Amino acid sequence: MPRTPLTLLLLLLVTLAACTGDRPETLSDEELEARARGIHERLLTIDTHDDIPPNFATPEVDPGVRGDRQVDLPKMREGGLDAAFFIVYVGQTERTLENYARAKEQAMVKFNAIHRMTDEMYPDQIELAYTADDVERIHESGKLVALIGIENGYVIGKDLALLERYHELGARYITLAHGGHNDIADSSTPRENLGDGDTEHDGISAFGETVIAEMNRLGIMVDVSHISKDASLDAMRLSRAPVIASHSSTRALCDHPRNMDDEQLQALKENGGVMQTVALGTYVKAAPPEKIAARDSIMATFGIENRGGFRALSDEDRTALRAQLSTLDETWPGPNVKDFVDHIDYAVELIGIDHVGISSDFDGGGGVDGWDDASESFNVTLELVRRGYTEEEIAQLWGTNLLRVLREVERVAAEMQASS
Repeated sequence: MPRTPLTLLLLLLVTLAACTGDRPETLSDEELEARARGIHERLLTIDTHDDIPPNFATPEVDPGVRGDRQVDLPKMREGGLDAAFFIVYVGQTERTLENYARAKEQAMVKFNAIHRMTDEMYPDQIELAYTADDVERIHESGKLVALIGIENGYVIGKDLALLERYHELGARYITLAHGGHNDIADSSTPRENLGDGDTEHDGISAFGETVIAEMNRLGIMVDVSHISKDASLDAMRLSRAPVIASHSSTRALCDHPRNMDDEQLQALKENGGVMQTVALGTYVKAAPPEKIAARDSIMATFGIENRGGFRALSDEDRTALRAQLSTLDETWPGPNVKDFVDHIDYAVELIGIDHVGISSDFDGGGGVDGWDDASESFNVTLELVRRGYTEEEIAQLWGTNLLRVLREVERVAAEMQASS
């Protein structure tokens, strides 16, 4: 039967109604939350930066017990956080033979702790992934997924062979430097107490070039968070595989040296990498000077002079510090999930959905109002749904972009090893 102009008009109106009825702005809060929960349950969610203390996976810091820390297995389950990179962090110190050896020892303490969690304490709940395929297999089995990242290439000292040992233990990314320059790269935050000038290597050092090449050969992702702008641009140029920024946000929205400016983001896109947008308050939204002064005063009472100082606190002191800092938000409200997702929006608009991800820096100072521990991870998905991101796009942000990079790193490594 031929369609008259009237029937065609009615068909168009029905189609438009179906489409507009599906838009977030047309849904009630209950409908929006129901949609978001369905999406969140179907996703593979990966947080690329969660810090641990040296006594992790002991009776004092038991990851299987819901406690004061921002990430533990119960909170991961509650928030639908499926996978986390547990971090082998060692702070920068003076570069001496004795300190190189100590940095290696400190790294091994944390490697051992992560393996103790997955291999001895909770093998029925969480498993260590070594490959992108492992991540998906473990997730499909119903277990949580653990991965390992190293924060600060200082842990290799000048011994390139340590890269292979750390890779065998499960390290799948290395942040080339941290607070303070090291032998590999310049830091975005030089340390005067270590004698740092603004730059030491003008980016990546000659030794750093060999480190990046060996990371490419082994299959370890190069992480450009914490390093200087010149070093990050060098790393993206030198690496044969895509790089990551494991926990950084956008400098256009928060002018902090730890964040990435537009030039860096464009270079990251050309490299094929991904910026894991970080929910650390001071990188998300600049605080007013009065709040900064009050925060610095509180930090000083705990003897904290830099980011590494937070990690060195006991669990009791860390909890007390967080409580005191939270009181500042009553006078000067801190950043929230909306502010955090603003950074995601900005990066997606600038370089595309394929190059943006999500990270927290939990237990290393991270967290914003609404996503202050792993149990609140759903709130990120809810805000993304509210802004109109599709399920496929949210899946990319929460994990598939990161897995794409990891698979490409694995491919480049296999190619390099086959040709050597």
